[in-house]
Amino acid sequence: MTEPVLNADAAEIAKFSALAHKWWDKDSEFKPLHDINPLRLDFIEQHATLSASRVVDVGCGGGILSEGLAQRGAQVTGIDLAEKSLKIAKLHLIETGQPNVEYRHVAVEALAEEAPESFDIVTCLEMLEHVPSPASVVAACARLARPGGWVFFSTLNRNAKSYLLAVLGAEYVLGMLPRGTHEYARFLKPSELSRMARTAGLDTQALTGLHYNPVSRGYTLGGDTDVNYLMACRKPE
Repeated sequence: MTEPVLNADAAEIAKFSALAHKWWDKDSEFKPLHDINPLRLDFIEQHATLSASRVVDVGCGGGILSEGLAQRGAQVTGIDLAEKSLKIAKLHLIETGQPNVEYRHVAVEALAEEAPESFDIVTCLEMLEHVPSPASVVAACARLARPGGWVFFSTLNRNAKSYLLAVLGAEYVLGMLPRGTHEYARFLKPSELSRMARTAGLDTQALTGLHYNPVSRGYTLGGDTDVNYLMACRKPE
């Protein structure tokens, strides 16, 4: 029997593994994720109830979103393919004593085969732009959601403005992210992501932009989706 092809980029895994020890340093390269985490959680709660829900956090990294979801009452399974990041996530659980999170080293496609329709909510944030086949991830996320469940994505739009702000601005001018964090060709237009979701059997319910103000150094949700955006999808009953 042929082994399934792993939908992962070894260079991307190595990139995040090298930074793994900085996941919970709020002044490190992961500062933007810490800063936007409350907004991401609020967006999810605008559509779905986290309290007592079973949630899988796809591409959980060091667990920033996973722990935030658990703090709002969810029972969370965080999955990732970067083992060093998962070790940091597990160590941080020991520090915080958060009992409602477990972490697994497993691909989303493999978990979808193992546990289809097992989760009330699926989150896949800031991850699609780092994999060879985002459509495969979207399809697996759809399989993991129960009928009536919610699936949330966030990624970067692909246009001149996003290249200017998210790559040149964030990585080379402001130094908010390490150079080489993002590969522009892997950015996804909302229409492309929505089409992937529709093909996977999901209905797109909401789309919103995520914006950074370099003067206030703060983030807000709403408005255009030219650069960063979040998408809420629902699996039909």
